[in-house]
Amino acid sequence: MVRLLEKKQRTASILTIFAIATFGLQLLLLLFLIAQGLNIRQLSVRKQPNFVQMVDGKAVDSGDDLVRDSEAIRQFISKTMTLIFDWSGTLPPQSLEEFGKPKPDLGILIKTPNGGSQKVTTSSWIASFAFAEDFRKGFLGQIALMTPPEVFANNPQQIISGQLVIKRVYPPKEISPGKWQVGMVADLIQTKKADGKKLIVPFNKDILVQAVDYFDYPQSEQLTVLQKAIYLVRAERLEIYEMRNLCLIDKYDNLEGAKSTQCETEQKSGNFTR
Repeated sequence: MVRLLEKKQRTASILTIFAIATFGLQLLLLLFLIAQGLNIRQLSVRKQPNFVQMVDGKAVDSGDDLVRDSEAIRQFISKTMTLIFDWSGTLPPQSLEEFGKPKPDLGILIKTPNGGSQKVTTSSWIASFAFAEDFRKGFLGQIALMTPPEVFANNPQQIISGQLVIKRVYPPKEISPGKWQVGMVADLIQTKKADGKKLIVPFNKDILVQAVDYFDYPQSEQLTVLQKAIYLVRAERLEIYEMRNLCLIDKYDNLEGAKSTQCETEQKSGNFTR
């Protein structure tokens, strides 16, 4: 009888130890899963590292989301402004066949500041996403007013093309953390294809740029061609938030020097176009 009781006690003791050990392992597993979930959440909300290209071509993490390379800012300005004034009348080629025979650009209808609506080129519309949202709509309306309707004409004798020829983009001047002022000297050249006549309009601007965040679309394979182009523009992690007339009376290279009264008057009265 005593032996039977001892066996029952031993069995109960082993079952108790096994139950406690099992419970402990499950508790550890639960804590591990919670820790993994928190780590995954932190990775999902963490900003992308900001890589700055050095002079030797290497890209390093600057550790500061507001740091941008000066040459990268200048290239951003050049690419964006050139694309804004790409008035070729055709869409960018998407295949080898379209290089030889590009598709005509039907344009995108935009509301203008005078209450009407006019077309901008597809390239202008895509490039406008490189502008701050509160500045983009007004600027795009001005571009619509500037774009000749003949850009979209089907008659070759009436077609007008336009492009921005950039003469110089000055080194960026940092005006506050993550914000820069960049001067650009350029000419907007419109050409009538029938006789080759050109209309040249100076387009000299002070462009204010700021650093912004950017997140990739999680399902990029489902994007359309236009959506991919827009995401590519935003991937620069820069945006234009203001544009003023550039004064060439004073030496712009002297970035620390004060500008003349006439220059300040022109900037205050200046809008999108000269």
